[in-house]
Amino acid sequence: MDIEIENTDRTDVMVEPEIDLVAPAGESITVVSGRPDVARRAYLVYLYVPVIFLTSALLGGLRFSSADGSFVFLKPSLVCLIFAAMLMVLFARARLVIIDSWFNEDRPLLSNLANGVVIASVFAASTQIFNSLIPEQGLPYWIVAFCFFWTLWNNIFVEFDTRRLVRSLGALFALAFIVKYLVLLNLAAPANQGWIESIIQSPSKSAATWLLDIPQFSGSTGYVQFFAVALYMLGLYLLPATPERRS
Repeated sequence: MDIEIENTDRTDVMVEPEIDLVAPAGESITVVSGRPDVARRAYLVYLYVPVIFLTSALLGGLRFSSADGSFVFLKPSLVCLIFAAMLMVLFARARLVIIDSWFNEDRPLLSNLANGVVIASVFAASTQIFNSLIPEQGLPYWIVAFCFFWTLWNNIFVEFDTRRLVRSLGALFALAFIVKYLVLLNLAAPANQGWIESIIQSPSKSAATWLLDIPQFSGSTGYVQFFAVALYMLGLYLLPATPERRS
């Protein structure tokens, strides 16, 4: 009797790697190894990225008082929340975040909740970054806030890709950081000096502090906010468009 054996050797079929183990009785046991790339992506999406964004959100509200160097935590204004919401719309339009892949009715409830925590961390970090880069009060507050609003509003109606959005955000954040922490912070008079002493020693700084209503923070604030912005940009770089890898 002739027996035909079909050749099933196909190179286009992906086979999970196998590990041969030897049992105590001498029998061979074959165990199929797991997918390490899936585990690494899960750690990236649900651990590393939220931690980076939440750390950036925490640092974005910290300030150091110029008088005694104490910590001051400033809550974001309503404008920062509006700008963060506009930025999330930009992320969706530029396909930096594909919303229908993060939230889907076919997914389990726990999966949607985990994805919601990740997106919420992005929104919180965006809010605190605007809180970090926009001056707290006075005329500079309105000037910088208007520049942010004008840029975000125009970008909503412009067709662009993800890389262009990230580059434009980096340039915009860098300019706002220079204006606030390299220009305005150096124009402010020290808070530990009295008005008479500050007018005698540095009349230009006293006049600028009074006219522009510049808050008197320590120079260490700039270092903290630099790391906050850097962590935020790192989080945007690591943030995947979809929580699961697509073929």
